[in-house]
Amino acid sequence: MLTSLRDVLNDLVRDLHSAETQLIKALPKMAKAASDAELKAAITGHLEETRGQVARLEKACELLGIKPKGKTCQAMKGLLEEGSEVMAEEGSPAAKDAAMIVAAQKVEHYEIAGYGAARVFATVLGEDEVAALMTETLEEEKAADAKLTGIAESTVNDEADHEGSDDSDEPEEDEEDEDEELEDEEEEEEAQAKPAPSKSGKNSLAKTTAGKR
Repeated sequence: MLTSLRDVLNDLVRDLHSAETQLIKALPKMAKAASDAELKAAITGHLEETRGQVARLEKACELLGIKPKGKTCQAMKGLLEEGSEVMAEEGSPAAKDAAMIVAAQKVEHYEIAGYGAARVFATVLGEDEVAALMTETLEEEKAADAKLTGIAESTVNDEADHEGSDDSDEPEEDEEDEDEELEDEEEEEEAQAKPAPSKSGKNSLAKTTAGKR
């Protein structure tokens, strides 16, 4: 039940704890699925940060006098399901990396919103230690989001676009071949459809020639 700002803060901190715990299980799979070396390293590095963030949340719960477990973050569950769908998709490596970055940044933005609100609530309630813990994690999440943007803009997006251009050329060649084959078939059909000279026509021609002789 939410009857005060403190209730909202407590619920939010527990929600964030659930979110980060779920993320710890998902990040190794994302790192394995990534093709770009820089993206793979960024995801692996954030895994270590996430473990530290869970520890901060548990410290915050201790300061607030609440238990961290017992709540499931449905929003994170949904975001990670979307990420799993991306990883399961067939496609070019760079295009999949680009889609994975989007999925990862959705997670970061959700966390940034959560930690930002938790910091504000803690400050209002005079929970300065909790506010400091939330601020530390908030800055890490912002940095992780910026790093993902940098990877996308420096390499992955261009590579995905290049791969897409290469793929778009192939069907055009196939279409040209199909058009040529279709034209050949039409010409062959037209040739077959032309009537052969009749025998009577040949006989008439022979008689005319004989008469002239």
